[in-house]
This record gives sequence, structure tokens and C-alpha cells, in this order.
Amino acid sequence: MSIQDNVKSFFEVLLELGEADPNVFVISQDMGSVGPFAQRFPDRAIDVGITEQNLVGVAAGLAIRGKLPFIYGMAPFVTMRAFEQIRTDLAYNGRNVKILAVFTGLAAGAWGATHHALEDIALMRAIPGMTVIAPADMHETERAVRAAAAHPGPVYLRLGAFLPVHEQEYDFEIGRAITLRKGTDAAIIATGNMVWAALQARESLQQRGVAARVIDMHTVKPLDAEAVRKAAAETGRLVTAEEHSVIGGLGSAVAEVLAETGAGRLARVGVRDVFCTEVASYPELCAMHGVTAEGIERAILSLL
Repeated sequence: MSIQDNVKSFFEVLLELGEADPNVFVISQDMGSVGPFAQRFPDRAIDVGITEQNLVGVAAGLAIRGKLPFIYGMAPFVTMRAFEQIRTDLAYNGRNVKILAVFTGLAAGAWGATHHALEDIALMRAIPGMTVIAPADMHETERAVRAAAAHPGPVYLRLGAFLPVHEQEYDFEIGRAITLRKGTDAAIIATGNMVWAALQARESLQQRGVAARVIDMHTVKPLDAEAVRKAAAETGRLVTAEEHSVIGGLGSAVAEVLAETGAGRLARVGVRDVFCTEVASYPELCAMHGVTAEGIERAILSLL
């Protein structure tokens, strides 16, 4: 599955939302075609060009007028260049705007560190009133976009290039984690792309006789603290997995919960406190920085 597959999935949901509600708008940032939504509703699809601050400002203005704007942009640029506008124009004023961010983590690959989004979760988590969601696959993306549309206030959706992980129907609820596999020796708490890697690591660990729980923490804020506390109490060993800096993201959020409860040992899988300056493909960059199933497995074994 590619980024384009996932883009297709959430644009199909946007088209459905647009058919049902004439207040739905899609505002993009020089991203080319915005899919079937633009073809069906050209008057409600706006491309502002490479002007991220203006992108957020236009969305805030539409929200003031009672519209439901979805921002569609590249994660590193929309979160960092327009951070002040997201903080003040959207969150501080409680605007009902949804941010759909693509090219997250290391997905931009060889385009270099300027195009990598390894700090976006940390930035969005720090903003009061901001909800932060990183779906695990395209099926969860569809559910997350619908949930975000119904959720009042600003929402940041971090979309990646996913492999399927959800095999059965389930209820998606913002702020409620999903246990994909049971286990009592350790727990892997993963978000976004890393949920699939967590499942692969779990299979390998099982061959070593290690029963690892796998938790899909699709909502990083508000975090499902009860799921973290339960996993810590029942397994004693936690590993977080995210395609993001280990500073400020899922691992930090889980560490805050554990520090307050005083239970469980924690190892964090993510990009260390460095810029990714290597020139390589996306899978190669993930391997270099240990954001892989093998990286998760090593982290679990280090706690046993």
C-alpha cells in the first residue's frame, strides 16, 4: 500500500462528507489535484499555493463563518511554518478546523531533512485544545476522518503510508486505544505506521517464547492513559514505537503517565535527537534509524 492509496481513502471520505454537508471545504497547499472532492465541488476546493500561514488563516476564516474546513498539506510545512497560526487562529479561538497531514515521519525519504516530519506530534501535542490522531492503516484513516469531522474543535490527523493491520470491524473512538494482540510479558504501544511493525515484532518475539501485547494508540492526544496504566500493571515492560522523534511524541506521552503512576519500565523506539541527513529510500532511512520491527524487537529484549 502506498501514500497514494491512503490519500485516495481519505478523499473518498471527504467526498461523502461533502455530499452530506454543504459546509465542508478542502483547502490545500500546492498539493496538485485534491481528488474527487475538487471535481465534484470545485467551489469548495481551494488551493492557496505555497503559503502555509495563509492556508491556516483561510481555514480559520471559513470556520468563523460556520464552515467545516479540512486543511490538506505536507506535515513538516503545515505544522512548522504555520505553527503560530495553528496555535492562535485555530486552537486559541477553538476553531472547528481539521488538518490532514501527509508525508509524515521519514516518508519524504531522499528529499532530505527539510521534508521530514519528526517533530510534528510534539508541536501539536503542546497546543491546548488540539486533538492529535495517527491512524494505523487506511481503514482506520477512514474512521478517523469521520470521527474528526464529528469532533468539535481543531484536530490534527497524521497520515502515513500504511500496510493493513485491522482485519475485523471495530469501533473507532477518539482517545480510546485498541488492543490488537494479547500478551503478558511486555506491551508494545505503537502509533501510525509503526503499528504494523509492532505486529511483525510480536510474531518474531512469539517464536522466542515472548508474549507481547500490541496496542494501537491511534490517538496520541488525548492519550488513553488507562490503557497505559493497565499494560504497565499487567506486563511491567512497555515499548513505545513511533516514526517521530523520541522527544515530545508518543514515547514522551507514555513516559508522563508512567512517571505519575510509578509502574513499569519503558523503552522508546523512534528517531533519536538527530536530523536525518542520509540520502536513501524511505525503507532504508527507517532501517538506519531503527524505526522498524527489528528495532521494536530489540527494545523488548532489552527489557527482559
